[in-house]
Amino acid sequence: MQFDHLKRRDFITLIGGAAVAWPLAARAQQGAVPVVGFLNSASPATYSHLLGAFRLGLKESGFIEGENVTIEYRWAENEFDRLPALARELVQRQVAVIAATGGIHSALAAKAATSTIPIVFNIGDDPVRLGLVAAGRQRDGCQQFHLRIGGEAARTPT
Repeated sequence: MQFDHLKRRDFITLIGGAAVAWPLAARAQQGAVPVVGFLNSASPATYSHLLGAFRLGLKESGFIEGENVTIEYRWAENEFDRLPALARELVQRQVAVIAATGGIHSALAAKAATSTIPIVFNIGDDPVRLGLVAAGRQRDGCQQFHLRIGGEAARTPT
């Protein structure tokens, strides 16, 4: 039970970072509601407990689904070969950020689909070795993001 709580807290921290990683231009457009792309290798039923954590992380950063943020969900239903097409759909939708969840396959598909949209992912391996980030950009431990969005300071919880 403690392990599940830790994983949930790590997930909330990660997703809180998604909100502050969005391009400022997306928030600067008057009347524009940012769109988050949510890419997952599994199914909604499998990830329902983490989906709640995802929404909570956004809420803690000031973003509430259906009010001031839209979330576009793409689920591969454990068919990993579908991930590249699903990631391209999110890019074509011009989402502000992609939350690539459900493992390394989602993160790799998102990275292959775009070089301009920020991607937030959570993996238990070395992202440099896997080709997800360039050498020199990786840091040990959790990252904290501090940015100004819409005139308000935002950061991920620690």
